[in-house]
Amino acid sequence: MNQTKTIQVIGTDLAIIWEDGQEGYISSEALRANSPSASVSGERDIFGTQYGGEFQKNYSGVTIDSWTTIGNYAIRFQFSDGHNTGIYGYDLLRRLGEA
Repeated sequence: MNQTKTIQVIGTDLAIIWEDGQEGYISSEALRANSPSASVSGERDIFGTQYGGEFQKNYSGVTIDSWTTIGNYAIRFQFSDGHNTGIYGYDLLRRLGEA
């Protein structure tokens, strides 16, 4: 299981050092664009029809104001544009940092 050792903002990037020593860097814009919240990614009904979401919105200039850890599995970020509903699981953060 992925566990964080250190999390910090360096410039406009989120830097994460994982317990296994691996490092990941994610730009604030990429982190905001990949929010797993329903308000960003939308929701699908049982027929696969998608409702809502922020398709191809420009997040340039959005920064990370703060974050809160959620148990031992996720982080919730507060962004400069007011968004704060996405709960980013450590697996998602690891994938984003490797991209």
